Amino acid sequence: MVNLNQLRRQIYQLKKERNAIILAHYYQRPEIQDAADLVGDSFALSLEAAQTDAEIIVFCGVRFMAETASILSPDKIVLLPDLEACCPMAEMAVAEDLVALKEKHPHAAVVSYVNTSAAVKAESDICCTSANALQVVESLPHQTIIFCPDRNMGRYVAARTKKEVILWDGYCATHDHLTAEDILAAKQRHPRAVVMVHPECRPEVTELADYILGTRGMLELVSQSSANAFIVGTEAGLSHALYKAEPEKTYIFPSSRLICPTMKLNALERVLEVLETLEPRITVPADIQRRARKALDKMLAVR
Repeated sequence: MVNLNQLRRQIYQLKKERNAIILAHYYQRPEIQDAADLVGDSFALSLEAAQTDAEIIVFCGVRFMAETASILSPDKIVLLPDLEACCPMAEMAVAEDLVALKEKHPHAAVVSYVNTSAAVKAESDICCTSANALQVVESLPHQTIIFCPDRNMGRYVAARTKKEVILWDGYCATHDHLTAEDILAAKQRHPRAVVMVHPECRPEVTELADYILGTRGMLELVSQSSANAFIVGTEAGLSHALYKAEPEKTYIFPSSRLICPTMKLNALERVLEVLETLEPRITVPADIQRRARKALDKMLAVR
């Protein structure tokens, strides 16, 4: 059996020697989150890491997150503990297919969710997060928008803008598992609980929510709200951060299927291994890096 305390000590020591920083997404295993220097959502983590003097970034998440970290910190070494940790939704969007769609709609602007590959970001006019997707769309002068890759988030945006939104047929398999019946059953068991769901959920699910928020937004709501119980429509890994933030409150995850298998691939043993070997490294070709960075910078300029 692995001695977690010993493993943590080894990681901490090697991290100091390497001048490394460990990032963990909210959906990672609890022991990964506890070993990390920064825990958060994917884009915020990459931004924060870029502002540190660390020479090495160990990104405990999925591949597109490590790519984004490399785009924002091209002079740092970016390591991904498990190369099999990929986002199925991000892989539903292929850069060549996006180019073909752009040719069919030459007057449209491409808004790509940060949950996309670097190559897709490079073919986009601007990126967005789950928190600012509508704001980004509204900031553009274009009346036609290609929204890539999440059809559920695209529908959420389309219902709140007068612009034409062309949807990419992608989705987060984990969030798409959540049904309206799941939410209604949880509300029946906990009638006073606040319902907060991720915008990657199906429209019939978001319609039942009191709040539609990304992971960080959910944590902020829980900290600010006087409510004591919350029905949480996102990946179950967020429960660790929720209980750490407000341990006296109750969190109900309405489905046992709210688990992303690829997010759970990263293991603490692999974090130690990548710090020892400095492999596998995630790099982005210079031309793709430059164009993807432009799309990310445009998003950051939206106020």
